[in-house]
Amino acid sequence: MHFNLSDEHKMIQDMARKFAREELAPKAAELDEKSEFPSMHMPKMFELGFMSMTVDTKYGGAGMDTLSYVLALEQISAGCASTAVTMSVNNSLYCGPIQKYGTEEQKQEFLVPCATGKKLGAYCLSEPGTGSDAANQKATALLDGNDYILNGTKNFITNAPNADSFIVFAMTDKEKKTKGITAFILQKEDAGFSIGKKEVKLGIRASSTSAVVMEDCRIPKSRVLGEVGKGFNIAMNTLDYGRIGIATQALGISNAAFDYALKYAGEREAFGQSINNFQAIQWMLADMSTRIEASRLLIYRAAWMVDQKMPCSLQAAQAKLYASETSNFVTNKAVQIHGGYGYCREYPVERLLRDARITEIYEGTSEIQRLVIARNLIKANEYYFL
Repeated sequence: MHFNLSDEHKMIQDMARKFAREELAPKAAELDEKSEFPSMHMPKMFELGFMSMTVDTKYGGAGMDTLSYVLALEQISAGCASTAVTMSVNNSLYCGPIQKYGTEEQKQEFLVPCATGKKLGAYCLSEPGTGSDAANQKATALLDGNDYILNGTKNFITNAPNADSFIVFAMTDKEKKTKGITAFILQKEDAGFSIGKKEVKLGIRASSTSAVVMEDCRIPKSRVLGEVGKGFNIAMNTLDYGRIGIATQALGISNAAFDYALKYAGEREAFGQSINNFQAIQWMLADMSTRIEASRLLIYRAAWMVDQKMPCSLQAAQAKLYASETSNFVTNKAVQIHGGYGYCREYPVERLLRDARITEIYEGTSEIQRLVIARNLIKANEYYFL
């Protein structure tokens, strides 16, 4: 068991940290205030390879392992959580499944542009009435000759207002339930495909989110991703990888909040001394740091398992659950340590608290993660001692 990073991993981590500190963090508050998509950061993000880190180099990606992706995303998240979720979706929810399940023709047409910065990808699973109940898809795709005609609405789609390519899940056979769900690749210019109003959100306000609507949207059969009827399996396998990304986003937010709190506690004086001399503050810092490190280890283990091609549904869910709840704990304590100033937008911990909240909700709520974890434990029927 090795805990030291390789020289290559350290280089990636340092490069991402430098970019996040110098270019992302100084703009994060302004982008949040304006709810402005971080378009100005995208060219550099693609240039540095952050937007397609695990995509094979022959398709324009960086060709790195999952740990490299996690190390970079952790730093990007600390600098700007909105930019980080844009990176996470393009990497894990769009490029990932097309590289894994797509035909060679699909990879050339739909993966290469989103790996090289010409286009941006999005992932469309949630619907207005079926957020956590992903199996209960209402969107339909009916075969008509050599085409499919799609109808339905997808909700809370990250990147949608700025994306060009979309992975969309729809029912091709309602009678078969989950085995009747199929994945498709859609383009924003497809007739009958449109983007809904941009959502105004509590946090990650610079990340663009909206519904997408399909009204008799006709696409060729060649746009089926994977096999007909295998869409639910694709969705669930993709979410395992995506949950590692959201766990990492939560970790990056926690890192930033802890750093700001630790620095402030050393500078702020009360009763004639720095507040970091008070046991109440010290205990907060100790709890924050311990939970952050536990989150990091859970995430790194899940990333390692992906690279070893091991099943990691349980470990990804554990990482996502713990890291997201830790992020909400840490940011709340960071605001508490700042006192009244922590409640003001002048201080970044206020924004970090708002950004952390979503990590317990999207790509599977904490309640869904607990279901995934419990069902995996029961299925495995393994014991630690008996």
